[in-house]
Amino acid sequence: METKIEIGVWRIRRYEERKNMNADFRIDGKVIETKRLILRSFKQTDLEDFYEYASVEGVGEMAGWKHHENIAESQSIMNSFISEDKVFAICLKKNNKVIGTVGIEKYGLEDALTEFKDYYGRELGYVLSKDYWGKGLMPEAVNAVKDYLFGELDYDFLICGYYDFNEQSKRVQTKCGFKPYRSLVMTTQMETKEQGTLMLLLNSKKNIKLVFSHPETLISENW
Repeated sequence: METKIEIGVWRIRRYEERKNMNADFRIDGKVIETKRLILRSFKQTDLEDFYEYASVEGVGEMAGWKHHENIAESQSIMNSFISEDKVFAICLKKNNKVIGTVGIEKYGLEDALTEFKDYYGRELGYVLSKDYWGKGLMPEAVNAVKDYLFGELDYDFLICGYYDFNEQSKRVQTKCGFKPYRSLVMTTQMETKEQGTLMLLLNSKKNIKLVFSHPETLISENW
């Protein structure tokens, strides 16, 4: 049982965290299970699976990064996944094969998006092996992570985004309850500029009232 002192320290720590709009996050051993999937931290033994889908042309490009040219590139990126501990590996429950990722990333423009100054959230990013597109697996994974962040970690909001040419990602986010928020030109990891849409989801268990900044990029203020 927690003592009063321990509870007090926890509340102070959460207050300090909330002063930063981007929530602190580490997977820290958390495992999430769905009907067909297991979401967990990456391990070194996942390298071949990771390279298998990340090296396919057209997979990373849909999310703004170039497909991997060699396994050394995959190794370097996977090492950062392991050390930073903020990217879930999406594994098929039936064989533990890694087929994609869901990352809980810091959202950009923190100083500009002042509507979140009193709230606590993060941005989701994801990718799925081309072999498993169209099977409903990505919404299954995103919904599970969303429920964890809102339910157990008590986040106030989540942001997600897609480039406007990526209709598949748009459908995933819509299925998971995200709504169009801002229309922006986004810079990809390949240093190209693409028109994109930011999507927003608020924790329905909370009474969140946002006063939006930068009306010129807003799609909707109705939340």
